[in-house]
Amino acid sequence: MTDYGTLATDPIFGLPLQELWFGLVFFILAMFLFLDGFDFGVGALFATREDEAERETLLAAIGPFWDGNEVWLVVFGGALFAAFPAVYANLFSRHYLLMFAILGALILRGLAPEMYEQRHDKAWQTWWGRSFVVGSVTAPFFLGVFAAHWLLGVETLVSLPGVVVGLAVVALTVVAGVGFLGLKTRGTLRADLVAYGPKAVAAYLALVVVTLGYLVAVRPDLGVLAPIPLALVALSLVAAGGYVVALREGRFTLAFATVPVLVFAFVALVAVLMFPMADPAAGLTVSDAIISILPLNIMSIASALLLPLVFAYFGILYSSFSGPVETGESYS
Repeated sequence: MTDYGTLATDPIFGLPLQELWFGLVFFILAMFLFLDGFDFGVGALFATREDEAERETLLAAIGPFWDGNEVWLVVFGGALFAAFPAVYANLFSRHYLLMFAILGALILRGLAPEMYEQRHDKAWQTWWGRSFVVGSVTAPFFLGVFAAHWLLGVETLVSLPGVVVGLAVVALTVVAGVGFLGLKTRGTLRADLVAYGPKAVAAYLALVVVTLGYLVAVRPDLGVLAPIPLALVALSLVAAGGYVVALREGRFTLAFATVPVLVFAFVALVAVLMFPMADPAAGLTVSDAIISILPLNIMSIASALLLPLVFAYFGILYSSFSGPVETGESYS
C-alpha cells in the first residue's frame, strides 16, 4: 500500500487550503467576468452602431480575445468540480435550465460574428448582428441570475433578486466594454462609445444598491452591513468615480484599469456574503463540501505550477494585440 506520508494527512505548508480553494474558485469566476465581460459589453454596444465600418471595428477589437477569455469559464467549472464536487452537482442539478441558458447564450454570442462575416447582404447581417447582441446581453444576465441564486439558495428558475443582479452584471459588462473600446478605437467612434460609460456605471451602482437594500431587509443573516462588505462597496464607489473621471479626461488606460476593481469587488462581495457556506441551499459549508486532503494537496501543487503559465499566455496574447484597431482590420 502506498504511503503518502503527511501529504495525505496535512495541508501542504500548513496552508488553509479549504479557504484558499474557495477563494480561488471565485477568483477564476472574476477573471472570466472581467475578461469575457468586456467582450459582452462590446456585443451590447454593437447594437448602437449602424455604420458597417464601425461594426467591423468593434468585431475586430474582440476578435483575437473572446475565445481565449471563455476558457476561464471552463476553468471555473473544472475547479468547482474538482474541489467542491457536491456543490458542483447540487448547483448544476438545481439550475440545469439556467446552465443551458448560459451555454446557449455563449454559443449564440460565439457563432454570430462568424456567421455575420460569411455574407454581406443586409438581411443576413441584420439577423446575425442582432443574434450577436442577444447572446452578448443574455449570457451575463443569466450568469448574474446564477450568482444571485447560488448566494441566496434560490431553487426556482426566476426570482426578483436574480433579475436585479442579472441586470447589474449586464451593466457591469457595458462598463467594461466601454473601457476596453476606449483603448481600441479612435476619433468620433470612441467619443460616441465613451458617452455610454458613465450611464452604465450609474446603472450598475443603482442596481447594486437596490440588491443590498433588499438583502439588508430580507436576509440580515448575510451580514451586508459588516465591515468587509461595506469596504467592498466603498471600493466600488471609488473605482466608479475614478472610471467616470478618467473617461472624461481621456485617460482611457486608467479608465480600463478601474474595471477589474469593480468586477473583483463584485465577485468578492458575493463570496464574502456566502462564506462559510459553499452551498447555502443544501446547507453545505466549505469544510463540509471540500474534497479529502490528499487530492486537495495534489491539486494545489498542480495549480501553483499551471496558473503562472496561463497568466503568461494571456500576457503574451494581450501584448501581441495591443493598441487601437487599425483601418481595414476585420474580425476574420
